[in-house]
Amino acid sequence: MTAPDHTPGPAGQAPPPAPLTLDAEHTPVDIDTPVLDAALSDSCAEPTGDQPLAAPAPDERDALLDRPRPTGAAHRRGPFTKGDRVQLTDPKGRRHTIVLEPGRQFHTHRGALEHDALLGRPEGIVVTSTGGTDYLALRPLLVDFVLAMPRGATVVYPKDAAQIITYADIFPGARVLEAGVGSGALSCSLLRAIGDAGRLVSYERREDFAEIARRNIEAFFGGPHPAHTVRVGDLAQTSERDVDRVVLDMLAPWDVVDAVSAALVPGGVVCAYVATTTQLSRVVEALRGHGTFAEPAAWETMMRDWHVEGLAVRPGHRMVGHTGFLVTARRLADGVTPPVRRRRPAKGALPDAADAQAAPDPGTTPGDSGPVAGW
Repeated sequence: MTAPDHTPGPAGQAPPPAPLTLDAEHTPVDIDTPVLDAALSDSCAEPTGDQPLAAPAPDERDALLDRPRPTGAAHRRGPFTKGDRVQLTDPKGRRHTIVLEPGRQFHTHRGALEHDALLGRPEGIVVTSTGGTDYLALRPLLVDFVLAMPRGATVVYPKDAAQIITYADIFPGARVLEAGVGSGALSCSLLRAIGDAGRLVSYERREDFAEIARRNIEAFFGGPHPAHTVRVGDLAQTSERDVDRVVLDMLAPWDVVDAVSAALVPGGVVCAYVATTTQLSRVVEALRGHGTFAEPAAWETMMRDWHVEGLAVRPGHRMVGHTGFLVTARRLADGVTPPVRRRRPAKGALPDAADAQAAPDPGTTPGDSGPVAGW
């Protein structure tokens, strides 16, 4: 999650991204990532069950090391190659992440591991250190990467990112606007969902956070993502139009409701992630009072793991409790008035209701609990 006080195409070759800067008037500056066009060669196919689990020949390994770096499924398949992130897990469940480079070693208090012992090998193998400790080698999942990556702002936790993807209905090819890129954790999930054919424009007020996020996103995808643009600036200044979804992870999302309404297509979804009940109340009332959104929905989620070993089944001693609240609302068509709420508000929920409750009823006298008896 982001802490409440944080500030928040087609394939082809393109030049390297422009440096991350602000102009003299502090207006948004694009950081357009280049488009990648890559595919795995036949030499990257996984071995069949009949093939021995052996390192490839030197010429085959050299070809693997120079393999292009796609952002899609091919980047998550095939043998380990140069630049791949590998998660090593020891028998006690401790995890270490390394980036493969030919000729390098990874040193632990239980001995060293040669990177060359992993290059060209498939995922899911077990390698042994010089000290005799076995390590399971796998590519890290997105959840592993997010929880271990360098941070500027606090990240949106995986349980919340998963719900944002589902309840905001982020689909392949979607045009998404994001405010508050932070450390890039949520951006990774959004980019995964929209794919290379979608478009994600991320606004971040702080230049240092934008740079951290860019590095994290490139580290996870193996290079700049073709669908991603980072803009250093305020979402309130955006000129984006006809976007399908807007995701807000910022201190005061109610300040950009006008910009969100102007950017969204009819039927589009806005999803806000806030940390406190005060923020929750303000953003819901801002969406409700704007007049261009359907009735907002708000909720939070808590997650608890379970220990399962034979018949010994019990809840874990730790759980991920409150991290933040989620709010979603749909954009109405222009000129449409939202339906009047039919639910009766709770006593004291609104100032008018509280005043009405405090005023004496003409049909009662002080001390009575009901109308004056008619005798």
